[in-house]
Amino acid sequence: MGQESYVLQMTDIAFPVTHSETVIDEWVDYNGHMNLAFYVLIFDRGTDGFLETIGMTAAHREATGSSVFVAETHVNYRAEVMSGEPVSVETRVIDFDSKRLHLYHEMRSPAGIAASNELMILHVDLTSRRVCPFPVDVFESLSEIAERDMSVPRPSDVGRSIGIRRGT
Repeated sequence: MGQESYVLQMTDIAFPVTHSETVIDEWVDYNGHMNLAFYVLIFDRGTDGFLETIGMTAAHREATGSSVFVAETHVNYRAEVMSGEPVSVETRVIDFDSKRLHLYHEMRSPAGIAASNELMILHVDLTSRRVCPFPVDVFESLSEIAERDMSVPRPSDVGRSIGIRRGT
């Protein structure tokens, strides 16, 4: 889990914790650490926590007939997480527009940053199953959060692509 390839851009802003829990035995794989599927589960719970903060609650989804779909996701694993360890997810807005939201999560364990997750999220009308604008109240909440989050440099692993780097 080559941490040496990551250059973290530390800021003096503490991004909000959108989810916390403790790793359970059932999430540990044959290598003795948390299986990759459960990193994604925990990040998804962090996304849900963030959506709650911007007003996209279950009641909101019911009232508006809208929700969000994840169009793309990237996970970078930096350190092993073991059974019994507490983890928390910190979330920040990288960018957004009237219909899309680019989120970034960092999962922290007692040892530091264990993983990061980058998401492209689409706001969707559940009747037509088509992308549509965020409701005004949600858009305003996103604007307030993004003003803070986008005022600092992006983390160095945002926008990474996967591939084998070959020397000449």
